[in-house]
Amino acid sequence: MAGIYIHIPFCKQACHYCNFHFSTSLRYKNEFVGALLKEIELSVETINATADEIIETIYFGGGTPSLLTREELSTIINTVRTHFTIAADAELTLEANPDDISKERLEEWKAAGINRLSIGIQSFFDEDLQWMNRAHNAQQAWQQLQLAQTFFDNITIDLIYGTPGLSNEKWKQNVEKVIAAGIPHISCYALTVEPQTPLQKLIHQHKKEDINADTQSEQFLLLMQWLKEAGYEHYEISNFAKPGWRSRHNSSYWSGKNYYGFGPSAHSFDGNTRWWNIANNNIYIQSINEGKLPIEKEILTSTQKMNEYIMTSLRTIEGIDLEKIKEVSNQLIIKSKKYIESGVMIFTDEKLILTNEGKLLADGIAADLFFDENNA
Repeated sequence: MAGIYIHIPFCKQACHYCNFHFSTSLRYKNEFVGALLKEIELSVETINATADEIIETIYFGGGTPSLLTREELSTIINTVRTHFTIAADAELTLEANPDDISKERLEEWKAAGINRLSIGIQSFFDEDLQWMNRAHNAQQAWQQLQLAQTFFDNITIDLIYGTPGLSNEKWKQNVEKVIAAGIPHISCYALTVEPQTPLQKLIHQHKKEDINADTQSEQFLLLMQWLKEAGYEHYEISNFAKPGWRSRHNSSYWSGKNYYGFGPSAHSFDGNTRWWNIANNNIYIQSINEGKLPIEKEILTSTQKMNEYIMTSLRTIEGIDLEKIKEVSNQLIIKSKKYIESGVMIFTDEKLILTNEGKLLADGIAADLFFDENNA
């Protein structure tokens, strides 16, 4: 079983905090789509997928995939179906911004085979959206979300917390709005100041207020409490779902399944090797048109694979299953002892699982538990 990720590297405007690969110029969108189709064809031999490998999920991310026309989206999906075996019940997700959602577009997406929408709302307050430089407003966020629900049951939305000016009360109103709407899946992210983003520059120039780590921690703890009370399962650090509504695509990343990425900056993984496309639209298009895949590769060592398992599994509700890494289980228990004693981790049924307080420190704990090549 495997998943496919397709990166659409275009946006109407740049959100100040975003560090994903994208362009605000749509000048070469037609050329990009042509190159993407050709990459899918060229990649079949490189991927070397077995004939019986079934694709369970297809995910259109970006950038802003909702900028694709009906014809472009349908052609891409049909090309994938031509070269891969797609499960009859495959999950097909499209990331969409509220300002791209309309009755006509929703009908087109559904007709193309999309059965799950990921809507980038981020906030239901105009002042927060303006601070982030989002293209939609609060009224659009709410109205287009409701419209989307008339066409799709399987919807996830993104929210951002920890922005300057976002009080705990406003954060609660954002979350309560989603709960009241009956949205089955929510992804919530702490605002981070990524290098070389407009946000970093604006903070450095004192044109925007810097983030407050204590406020972010407090809002994350509140979030976990509110969504637990509303019946959501906190199945991964940033993801909450009602029972039966987990993201199948993202879950495949965390469980170590194969995934294949197409488009500039997209990553792929087959269990032993990771490869990724160049994050440059023009070079990507030129290389593909010359019949060359613009990729770099890395063959993972057994230690690297073990560390990746530690990092990804620790972020999930299931935690680290020591039965899967028996060769280092005793060492890992010893490494984890201080975290268990301090209450940020529990050890039960041969699994190491973070508590709510531990989830605040997930990245640091995972890094501390890593093995180096000489001591694994």
